[in-house]
Amino acid sequence: MNYLSLPKIELHLHLDCCLSYKLVQQLNPSVSYEEWKQSFVAPPKCTDLADYISRAVKGVELMQTREQLKLVTLDLFEQLQADNVVYAEIRFAPLQHVFEGLKPKEVVQAVVDAVEEGMRHTNVIARVLLCTLRHYSEAQSMETVHLVEQFKGSHVVGFDIAADEAGFPIDNHIKAFRFANDNGIFCTAHAGEAKGAESVWETLQHFRPLRIGHGVRSVEDEKLLEYLKQSGIHLEVCPSSNIQVNVFDRIENHPADRIYRSGVSMSISTDARTITPVTLADEYALLEKTFNWQKEHFLKCNLEAVSHSFVDDATRQLLREKILAGYKS
Repeated sequence: MNYLSLPKIELHLHLDCCLSYKLVQQLNPSVSYEEWKQSFVAPPKCTDLADYISRAVKGVELMQTREQLKLVTLDLFEQLQADNVVYAEIRFAPLQHVFEGLKPKEVVQAVVDAVEEGMRHTNVIARVLLCTLRHYSEAQSMETVHLVEQFKGSHVVGFDIAADEAGFPIDNHIKAFRFANDNGIFCTAHAGEAKGAESVWETLQHFRPLRIGHGVRSVEDEKLLEYLKQSGIHLEVCPSSNIQVNVFDRIENHPADRIYRSGVSMSISTDARTITPVTLADEYALLEKTFNWQKEHFLKCNLEAVSHSFVDDATRQLLREKILAGYKS
């Protein structure tokens, strides 16, 4: 099946993990292809999530000015258009990009402006999620969620928590998620990746997100799967990334198919198009090869992604029509 031709929705995508070699050469011509592969791309098997995340360090270093942030964002739009992604939610942690003088608000504005430009020059619709990170203080988490509030009405539409789930507790972030929920800010949260089902339960209880980033280890608890299904919580599933991070040893043991068959709302994303060097078309082909997924599986996942996207009703209807039209042809 030609998966490249199918329109796709991508809800789980990290801006700082998608720097192509072409772009890195533009930002720093001294970086060789071998160095890019070594520093920006994770090996097929990392020791753990922290090892995987370390591959973002060099990318973040090249995202410290307005121009750099613009170029990184526009490069990602090119990648998305080539993969026939019609809608993407792009996430990043603004406080990671303030080390050469930009203020957090200026960082967000630079990305928002670049998203606007990217949408003008491609067929991709995109929105932005701002991330706090597990190792951040309560003050940093609050600063991040306040940025989401300040940018309401722009392309910034939600709040997330990312980084090392296994290494840091949730305590510093409860207040920020309470603020988000009290102020009508859409929330997603990484959980059930580096830790098990108990992490998903904890996240649901204290953060009350509408979606879970990854959430694949929810399969360790049948009651949790049933709760996710009954509550309409959407899982943003990134199969190849999970294998690289060593959440599962091989793709045949990945629970994507089990989650799908359980009736829990889910969709497929890449997570990181450079650190995990895949496209969504690649992920679809992998799921077909491994679990015999067919067009109807991907149609269902994309429609679920549309239903759980952080957009207004008019945009949601437009995206639904694009997906349905693309899958009919």
